[in-house]
Amino acid sequence: MLTSIPLRAIAALVLLTTGVSTAWADATLDKIRQRGKVAIGVLVNGGPFGSIDPATQQLVGWNPELARDLAKRLGVEAELVQVNPANRVQFLQQGKVDLLVASMEYNADRGEILSYAPTPFYRVGGTAAVLKTSGIQQWEDLRGKTVCASQGSSFVKPLQEQYGAQVRGFKTAAESLLALRGGQCVAAVHDATLIHPLLRTNAEWAGYAAPLPTEILPAPSVVWARKGEADTVAAVDKVVQTWHRTGWLIDTEKRLGITPPQPLLPELQKQLRQPA
Repeated sequence: MLTSIPLRAIAALVLLTTGVSTAWADATLDKIRQRGKVAIGVLVNGGPFGSIDPATQQLVGWNPELARDLAKRLGVEAELVQVNPANRVQFLQQGKVDLLVASMEYNADRGEILSYAPTPFYRVGGTAAVLKTSGIQQWEDLRGKTVCASQGSSFVKPLQEQYGAQVRGFKTAAESLLALRGGQCVAAVHDATLIHPLLRTNAEWAGYAAPLPTEILPAPSVVWARKGEADTVAAVDKVVQTWHRTGWLIDTEKRLGITPPQPLLPELQKQLRQPA
């Protein structure tokens, strides 16, 4: 689990990710500035981390707000593009979006095929929604049972290999959760930031709980770019560090009513405020 990120480690990651040779420079940042707009893929699956305002049909919540502010600090307009776990990497690689702010946590496999701003803006792990009468109390209780998840989720591999679950993949988290309600699986495993607000605030889920005491694969959330886009990554990472240094992320978390507060945010704010 990520518990502390020394400034030296962040600096080393920036150099590693962005490269120090002009041979690694990319043209994406120049193109973004020339057209005055950046296309950012955002995950909107309900709750405070991303949803659609029924009155305005606008994308609201954590992911959209970060994407809009990122564009503002880059000096351009934001074009928000909805993505889901099954297509977000393809959208980025195919050029349909320039960046991803899409609840997509870092792992080594993703780091091999994409570039990313090394300073994280959040930390997220997975949890399971189950019927209160299911008897499931720990991850090991899922062995041999059918579990619903999103296609492309990083939780699929440990669910299968470590806990022996039979995973059914769905295009979106909403479809996975509906399958749980329909009895197609005993649990739906998604980001804890989706599951906990859903169960806490939605009366339709009164018969469900998230009883597992630990999260699966807790990992840092980062902004993703195409592989080798050194200039873009450097510009984005500068923005993310500014978010932490100024407390903007902490203020945004409070304003959106996201609970419990993420301890990574004050941790990084303290580190980034210290003299280099």
